[in-house]
Amino acid sequence: MTEKCEHLVHAPLASPKGRGCEECIQSGGHWVHLRVCLTCGHIGCCDSSPNRHATKHYLATGHPVVQSFEPGETWRWCYVDEQLSS
Repeated sequence: MTEKCEHLVHAPLASPKGRGCEECIQSGGHWVHLRVCLTCGHIGCCDSSPNRHATKHYLATGHPVVQSFEPGETWRWCYVDEQLSS
């Protein structure tokens, strides 16, 4: 049995900053789905998007947990432990 990820259990609830992927908007890029960092509120595009800005944000900052920023979705992903929480 997999242990519960402490990052997911104790993830903060940062307010999203913006309405889309910040980097894609600045560069004129596009995204498939959006993720919001629960540490700082950064909105980035998912790994199915060409630029994978949410993962790049994690690699640059170490902020461990993102949540889906898609309507009706509330799941979270921990990059550190590679665990999903619904």
